[in-house]
Amino acid sequence: MIINGVKIMTIGEKIIHLRIANDISQEKLAKMLNVTRQSVSKWESDDSLPQIDNVIELCKIFKVTADELLNRKIILHKNTKVVLPIKGDEQLKYFGTDGFRGETNKELTADHAYKIGRFLGWFFSNPKYNKQKIGYKPRVVIGKDTRLSSYMFEYCVAAGLTASGANVKMLHVTTTPSVSYVIRQDCFDCGVMITASHNPFYDNGIKILNSDGEKIDDGIAKLIEYYIDGDLKKLDVKGGDLPFAEGENVGSIEDYASGRNRYIGYLISLAKHSFKDLKIGLDCSNGASWMIAKSVFTALGAHVSVINDSPNGTNINENAGSTHIEGLQKLVVDNKLDAGFAFDGDADRCIAVDENGNVVDGDKIIYILAKKMKKSGSLKNNTVVTTIMSNSGLTAALKKIGIKNVQTTVGDRFVYEKMQEENYVLGGEQSGHIIIKKYATTGDGILTAIMLTEQIIESKTTLSELAKDVELLPQKTKSVRVTDKATVACDEFVHAKFKEINDEIGDNGRAILRQSGTEPVIRIMIESASIEKCDEYIEKIYGVIKKRGYVCE
Repeated sequence: MIINGVKIMTIGEKIIHLRIANDISQEKLAKMLNVTRQSVSKWESDDSLPQIDNVIELCKIFKVTADELLNRKIILHKNTKVVLPIKGDEQLKYFGTDGFRGETNKELTADHAYKIGRFLGWFFSNPKYNKQKIGYKPRVVIGKDTRLSSYMFEYCVAAGLTASGANVKMLHVTTTPSVSYVIRQDCFDCGVMITASHNPFYDNGIKILNSDGEKIDDGIAKLIEYYIDGDLKKLDVKGGDLPFAEGENVGSIEDYASGRNRYIGYLISLAKHSFKDLKIGLDCSNGASWMIAKSVFTALGAHVSVINDSPNGTNINENAGSTHIEGLQKLVVDNKLDAGFAFDGDADRCIAVDENGNVVDGDKIIYILAKKMKKSGSLKNNTVVTTIMSNSGLTAALKKIGIKNVQTTVGDRFVYEKMQEENYVLGGEQSGHIIIKKYATTGDGILTAIMLTEQIIESKTTLSELAKDVELLPQKTKSVRVTDKATVACDEFVHAKFKEINDEIGDNGRAILRQSGTEPVIRIMIESASIEKCDEYIEKIYGVIKKRGYVCE
């Protein structure tokens, strides 16, 4: 039952939840209570209620109070968030930091998408994993970006889900943060976003979000991989495939564009001021934001100029968006705009441009928002979370105003996990993934743009003035497509070259090698005294990687 957006459990559902959580079968529970298995079954189906003496014993066994067991207003779970550990030295084969991503019909195929749907429908209806009644029909919401193959993958995932008995709601073209929002608001068991983010159109990906709108646990991803590879024994499934839904148990597919529209309304509601006196530029990257960003800023009263808002399936991120900021810079300067905001393909990133055409990247955005939140007393422990790729200049600027900077490995997922662990409220990446925990569980590019615009209005100054205190060290990153990124990362000659260069740079910068979590790519990042020095060091490292035979020509 769902009341005010929260799933409330019946007494029978609570008994199922607690029994399975304690790894107790119906037969075993019946024996412990000295009743028949049929009696337990009737309680769990809500056909009858346990007698008071049985209630007392159930509370002892499950270590809960009678009020927790019997009071329907007490919530034991909200769309159960499942966390499964990866055992031993197992590594993920298909899933990276941002889902399953690869070139369409090569690394990522229609069959993969169908199997992911099949697994999710089975998994979220399985009492072993989700404490649901037998026969429960999971609710799953799907969104997609504008790339040509997203339509194919959307229908493949939906086909797999319905074949396993799940009911599917289609948001159609929308952003990743909107999928996360709808999951949380409408109590879906999980959500799927079809996107390859900032990658070119011929790549695609499948992001899976749990019932809290967060990226799924690696343990669940590993179970999906078992199924994709046909290893059903590890899923404790007999036969050649997962069971199919039959008859009235087959799932349904329904349009759910209303969910996307409510997300638009939600974004508008977060602004405290009218934007009527501001001229704002938007670069929608020919991606998912083209249907949302202009609507939001126009509704808030801004005078809006938009570029790259005509997707054709193949032009997503093509010389556009947060990774190609030059077009937005020109738009802002030529039209004398107050600010510009560029998004990536699924709009979970935002890179800004100030009134002079200068880039305000994720590091500077973090600084601006952190300073604002510290002033208002809402910055938990005066701490923000960033990654190792954030510029050292950000750390220095934050320190000057009494804000600490905790760093994680690269990936907005890891930023969010650290925020959850320590209850921090603001985090992000240099690339423009900004997570404002009060409002979202993922990076949200349009939300970030709203918050920056709000700060321009509240401070009665310009975006360049807000960002001026962050003096970034010269920094350069080179992405290199390689045969095996893990092997490159472990190569002793590559390591030796990095050590040599870090010794030479000393305290005036750093050299970092990292593996992409979504592509067969390694990234060489250099901070140094000048851009020229950055280029010099990058080429020295690249030369070693190429000489070792790792570079894909």
